[in-house]
Amino acid sequence: MRKLDKDDIDIKDKIAIRMKALREKTGKHMSAFASETDKDKQSQYRWEKKGASILTVNKFCKEIGISVYDFFNAPIFKGK
Repeated sequence: MRKLDKDDIDIKDKIAIRMKALREKTGKHMSAFASETDKDKQSQYRWEKKGASILTVNKFCKEIGISVYDFFNAPIFKGK
């Protein structure tokens, strides 16, 4: 597996921040959100701390009712 470069780490961190912000916007704590979406709290925690793959982002978007486009069309992803 190749080592992540600075840009890779930046996008991974932004994905984690965005996932946490969207989960918090639901008004649910991490454990309640994880339970309601049939995953364990540790998985949700990992995503919000370390980022997630595009497949996980897609699943997360479906769970909260937004498109992947809306997920990435946030100010955090604008510019460099």
